[in-house]
Amino acid sequence: MARKAAVFGCSGQLGVELVRELQGRGYEVTGWERTGVDIADGAKVERVLAKLDPQVVFNAAAYNQVDIAEKEPQAAYVANALGVRNLAVACRQTDARLVHFSTDYVFDGTAQRPYQEEDPTHPLGAYAVSKLAGELYAQAYLENLLIVRTCGVFGPAGLRTNRGNFVELMLRLATGGQPIRVVEDHIALPTYAPLLAARTIELAEKNHRGVFHIGGGTPISWFNFARLIFESAGFKPSLQPTNEREYRTAARRPKYSALSNEKMERAGLAPMPPLGECLKTYLVAREKLVNPARP
Repeated sequence: MARKAAVFGCSGQLGVELVRELQGRGYEVTGWERTGVDIADGAKVERVLAKLDPQVVFNAAAYNQVDIAEKEPQAAYVANALGVRNLAVACRQTDARLVHFSTDYVFDGTAQRPYQEEDPTHPLGAYAVSKLAGELYAQAYLENLLIVRTCGVFGPAGLRTNRGNFVELMLRLATGGQPIRVVEDHIALPTYAPLLAARTIELAEKNHRGVFHIGGGTPISWFNFARLIFESAGFKPSLQPTNEREYRTAARRPKYSALSNEKMERAGLAPMPPLGECLKTYLVAREKLVNPARP
């Protein structure tokens, strides 16, 4: 009998890859978008999981509008904290394992080195607080729990999702003919969604529990990431550096939020490949989506 897996947020960049990877490993997968099952509706979450009775539940659903969350912190908290509580309660009732995705934003970015799982958290805004609260709720209700923190996710499904991703934003701006300004003083770890999905499922199948970091293989500034995108895609727009002082946003962001993959690698998983390699793979997959008839 095939193992059953549930994926919440199945139409997002990560959710699409989780479904694909799980199916490739022989799982019977059921996925829900927010319009199908909103994890903020605890009663409905309990009903669908009780009916499905999966062995493992992946939560890729999230409110991730970082700046808007400063104006509507309750909406972020309902989705990212109380929604995770609902999943944790339902998983406890059905004895399912929960795999929950969190974020580098639980850190304040002052360490100036890749963060490890044991480093103290210090969220800087409403979105970050809501994501940390989600972690705490999950840990409060479950013991057999896997929390994966990640950073700057980009996957081919971003071509068709409402908010896209940083790569799609840069490619769109490159065709506009205007100078492009990107911050050079914020360092992140852009993470390729298909690899994130595969590594996470490997951790789950090896029965690892607790908090793990899975980020891309290369700490890089957003400015240099933009430059790498244009070089890889063959564009030469006017790219100009800016910084946090010049480019103010509603939400504070960690200035150095790269994550250490050491714990993941000690668990026996392969290191993440270099960012340039992931980006080339992304562009090939993107081309197939844009021009499906082309050989």
